[in-house]
Amino acid sequence: MFNFNSINILLQGKTSSNKINFIGKNNISSIEVISLNFMNTKLYSYLIGVTWFILSLITSSMNDVMSKYISLRLHSYEVTFFRFMFGTISLIPFIFYYGVDTLKTTRPFVHFTRGILLFLGITGWTYGLTIAPITTGTVITFTIPIFVLILGIFFLNERIIWQRWIVTIIAFVGIIITLNVHSQDFNLNVFIFVASGLCFAVLDILNKRIVIKESIISMLFYSATITALISLPFALQNWIIPSIHELLLLFILGIGSNLILFFILKAFTYADATAMSPYRYLELLSSTIIAYIIFGEVPSTSTIYGALIIIPSTFFIMYSEKKHFK
Repeated sequence: MFNFNSINILLQGKTSSNKINFIGKNNISSIEVISLNFMNTKLYSYLIGVTWFILSLITSSMNDVMSKYISLRLHSYEVTFFRFMFGTISLIPFIFYYGVDTLKTTRPFVHFTRGILLFLGITGWTYGLTIAPITTGTVITFTIPIFVLILGIFFLNERIIWQRWIVTIIAFVGIIITLNVHSQDFNLNVFIFVASGLCFAVLDILNKRIVIKESIISMLFYSATITALISLPFALQNWIIPSIHELLLLFILGIGSNLILFFILKAFTYADATAMSPYRYLELLSSTIIAYIIFGEVPSTSTIYGALIIIPSTFFIMYSEKKHFK
């Protein structure tokens, strides 16, 4: 984000340029000094924003690894329940600190809908991690902006130019390549990643267009609580008593889920969301490294080829969206 104080100083300097004195050819003018300071401040804010954003990506990758590891023994329903139960518990100190008024809401139905979408998305995602490499799921998440674009036609009455339709088709070709559907050992269940991506896309639309006046704590609290309650009956049907080690990892997973949003919001206070978008693809690198260290996973050739198709497609979508809102 811009430093508005620096902008005001710069504008004041421009409007009073007749008062600026120059002392020789080789000396820097006052306005140039102010401009330089402004640029340095802007660069500093940008780098701080990038740091927070990269922390969110690393945390997200670690959450995926923990989810996969825990799901090797516990059912995805149970993992989802504990993840959001501990996520809810970790918010209680902040609710006491900021006051119960932060939980006031006029949109209970929207929060319930978000809880359902989170349950479907996270449960499906957690299950997908047990049958496919983490990098495969990571690449599929890059298509979420494209799903948002398509769903915007139905939910937001948006019009799509023909170039975006072409890019959308190309991106879906990338999905088919990433999932390696022509392989002899192809598992049809891997399409659960695509279904989860659709849930997250609808969730993004709700967050973007409807839940815009809610406090962050209320959004986190209600979504986590409702998701935990919805997943509980399913978890009980597939219940396995977790070990102390697994409970510790589940607690970290719950905190990590809240930290991801916290890191992203901190990043956006220092830099524009569009400026952070290209760094989103660093998650593929962090996921690859962490998954290789923990599970010895190496991205398949199809995953790499799919990423080379999907990433440029989503870049085009983000670029066209930026031009659209200018």
